[in-house]
Amino acid sequence: VQLQASGGGLVQAGDFLRLSCAASGRMFSNNAMSWFRQTPGKAREFVATINWTGRTSYYADSVKGRFTISRDNAKNMVSLQMNSLEPGDTAVYYCAAARSSYGSSDPTDYRYWGQGTLVTVSS
Repeated sequence: VQLQASGGGLVQAGDFLRLSCAASGRMFSNNAMSWFRQTPGKAREFVATINWTGRTSYYADSVKGRFTISRDNAKNMVSLQMNSLEPGDTAVYYCAAARSSYGSSDPTDYRYWGQGTLVTVSS
């Protein structure tokens, strides 16, 4: 599976962005997909995960109620709608494909990673 993330940019606090991750490879629909984020000097942080059917999703407490993860298995796409963005959301965002059908918050559970897309939120 190869992953290509896009949609990052510079926005102001309170704005929204939609990140997309295009996946290639026939295994996409069998894998949970997640978004993580990372800032310089810090460990990669879990943001959201969605299971292989798209029916179950989980979020980090810091983004719950503001971010929504979704997937379209027919198009091999996973998205992250980010609303009410805060300066603390500034990071490089990575999409990742889990080793199994259900994701987790542990980065070691993920086999494939996209290249990352930068989100910058100004105050």
